[in-house]
Amino acid sequence: MKKEILVIDDTAQNLSIISELLKDIYKVKVATSGKKALSYLETSKAPDLILLDVMMPEMDGYEVIKILKNNEKTKDIPVIFLTAMNSNEDEETGLGMGAADYITKPISASIMLSRIKTQLQNKEAADFLKDKNTF
Repeated sequence: MKKEILVIDDTAQNLSIISELLKDIYKVKVATSGKKALSYLETSKAPDLILLDVMMPEMDGYEVIKILKNNEKTKDIPVIFLTAMNSNEDEETGLGMGAADYITKPISASIMLSRIKTQLQNKEAADFLKDKNTF
């Protein structure tokens, strides 16, 4: 069964490029805004990973991750920021807010795929341990 990735970005071209890169390996869902993504997450099964743009109108990625990390249903979903904001301070802010990783645009397909794979493996291991502890 394919892992599900939710891609949140306000730029149609970015969504198209990322979806094309991921579609053969993962089940890809897209949202064109933070509000649409949060609405989707309220009514759907949680994805295995979220790729999140920082700079979006109305609600930026920082606001979105705050809400995700404060919600019991979504707090354990790994979030990878995909952003044009490339300073060390920007990366530090994103990671400090709970992002699992931080990738700057323009993206390298191989690096993005490798980082996604790593985060999904980490989540699978954490979920296994959580289930084992619950049992």
